Amino acid sequence: MNESQIQIQFPSPGEWDKFTMTAVFPDSSGFTQSRRFTQDDISQEQTETFNEVVAHIAVLSDEWKALQVWARLDQAISSPLEEGEVSPKSRDAVVLTVEAVNVQGGRRLFTSQDYSEFTIVDGGTVALFNHFTINNKE
Repeated sequence: MNESQIQIQFPSPGEWDKFTMTAVFPDSSGFTQSRRFTQDDISQEQTETFNEVVAHIAVLSDEWKALQVWARLDQAISSPLEEGEVSPKSRDAVVLTVEAVNVQGGRRLFTSQDYSEFTIVDGGTVALFNHFTINNKE
């Protein structure tokens, strides 16, 4: 079981250029570690990938604006069963849970059950997740 996650907070909901991203992961000794980053701490290439993730978050209606996002690594079925196969093929995917607010002050959680776009199988997004949750374990 992967206990790693990335938490992203947007201080101004709906404004994606300012954020705090916290990577939470077990270190090599099994202790939970966290590393905090802002938009100024990530490379241009990582920013481009992050913007692709934001595009997935932006599918929320105009009524709801993302305030906080939790990203976790999971498995997604990548292809349907073919004749003779016993189990479907799966691949790594980043799955998002989004806390959003509306203008009336209401809060709501949205998951991949609400929006299939919140399951991202793109290799670049998975690599970005792994960069912050695996490569920072030292």
